[in-house]
Amino acid sequence: MRHLIGLWLLCHVTLAAALPDLFPDVASAYRVEIDGTPTWERKAQTRLPPASLTKLMTALLVVEQGDLAQLTTISPAAARETGARLKLRAGESYRLQDLLAATLMASANDACHALADALAGSESEFVKRMNRRAAELGMHDTRFENACGHDAKGHYSSAHDLALLAKEIVRHRPLLQLTSRIDSSMRSHDGKRDIRFDNKNALVGRYRGAFGLKTGYTARAGKCLIAYAKRGDTTVLLVLLHGNDRWWDAVDILDVAFAESQRQQ
Repeated sequence: MRHLIGLWLLCHVTLAAALPDLFPDVASAYRVEIDGTPTWERKAQTRLPPASLTKLMTALLVVEQGDLAQLTTISPAAARETGARLKLRAGESYRLQDLLAATLMASANDACHALADALAGSESEFVKRMNRRAAELGMHDTRFENACGHDAKGHYSSAHDLALLAKEIVRHRPLLQLTSRIDSSMRSHDGKRDIRFDNKNALVGRYRGAFGLKTGYTARAGKCLIAYAKRGDTTVLLVLLHGNDRWWDAVDILDVAFAESQRQQ
């Protein structure tokens, strides 16, 4: 991927053209925005499984509609969640704030499901809210079937739509404060359990200016990533769907994007 710097030097004179595909090998679909301006993309409106990038919509609804100090009890359905999870137990109670942190940082499906239950009474009802909010944001190539990002028929999004969602996420400082943490912990309301977890986003704490936002992986979706970084007054947003070497590719793409911003100043 280090050849990308040389490729950028050869191609930057054409960047004024509409959204060139400067990184054709990094992912099935991607989108890069510099300071909110779409800059490069590949198949950005193709509908693909988004894996746990889905959880950003769950998080958005929590900060828009919920009380983060509220306590909620883990349901049997949430405790039965599969994949990445914290092994929360039915009947335990936690603050929404802590469940939100676990959802965004550890990508915990049981915490995510518990948030859906807390806000809407059940995951199925919460998913209806997710789809309504997606429509309001103009996410026309998005349909959610669950709150956490499990592979499912009819569950899809696009790099373009996920960029719209990400831009809404970064408007909420409490969410950025969570996605930019390296690690965190939570305690059950009865004080009997303390759970520590790390941020799965390898950029956070390692790439200068990285604020998250979310990782994802399933068998169908492959390796997915939404990265958001800020240096000075420059912001870069990167969405990768079904990526290859997502961490090194993300570092190279972010570097090229910040270099392009400097060139234009």
